[in-house]
This record gives sequence, C-alpha cells and structure tokens, in this order.
Amino acid sequence: MAIQPSVLLLNGPNLNMLGTREPHVYGRETLDDVEALCRVEASRLGLDLDFRQSNHEGELVTWIQEARGEHDAIILNAGAYTHTSIAILDALAAVDLPVVEVHLSNIFRREPFRHHSYVSTIAKGVICGFGSHGYVLALQAVSRLIDAQAQP
Repeated sequence: MAIQPSVLLLNGPNLNMLGTREPHVYGRETLDDVEALCRVEASRLGLDLDFRQSNHEGELVTWIQEARGEHDAIILNAGAYTHTSIAILDALAAVDLPVVEVHLSNIFRREPFRHHSYVSTIAKGVICGFGSHGYVLALQAVSRLIDAQAQP
C-alpha cells in the first residue's frame, strides 16, 4: 500500500455527460468540476485520489479488480450499473476493500427500478441526493474507514 492512503473513485456510464445531461436532476457541474472538488478534499484529507470514468461495465470491473493491493478504499458511482450489474458486485466482493456508494440524485425519490442497488449490498454506506457534495462526504467517509482499519 502507498504511504499516503489511496482511494479509487469510479464513475459509471453517462457521468461523462454531467452538466448537459438532465441538469434538473444532476445539476450543471461537469465531471471535471466534480473531479476538481474531489481533488481539493482528498488533498485536505491526506488521500491520494485515482479518479476515473467509464461507460463500459467490463472496464469498471477490471479497474475494481486492479484496486486490490493498489488502493485502500473505493468510492463508486456506478450510474445505471448500480441497478443491474452483478458483475460489479462480484468484483467489489472479490477485492475486499471498503466501498462507499455515491449518487448525485436521491435514487429513492426517482423511478422504482432505481430503488434497488446491487452495490449497496456490499457498500459500507450509501450517500445520495446531495449533488457533487456527496462525493466530498464519501471521501470523508472513506478517510474514516481507512483510519479505523489502521487502528490496532
């Protein structure tokens, strides 16, 4: 593991469209804006941040698998794969790292199919409905989880 704790922050499909995709639901901030916000918070918390986005389920699975031994925790906004991907769930289970699930919108105030999350069955916690601030909260949460794991 790195001397400075490392967090893998993954964003799933369509999150590259932030700022233009349904701004009434997801806001006007771009993914670049979210990344900049996360980098400031990660630095404040003393975390190394690996921030990525993919529209491809298999690529997300590969990145999750590669996290073992490289990162101390995972933050995941799996987008629509949250509700459909057993492959992502299996990858998260296999790496045995603390996971925090994050969503920009409150998935429980939306369509019923969004109320089920495969990711939440393995996540330490779920943060949803706070827009980009949810990512800041997720970084704070994983920082605490990492610190707790380091305690004897």
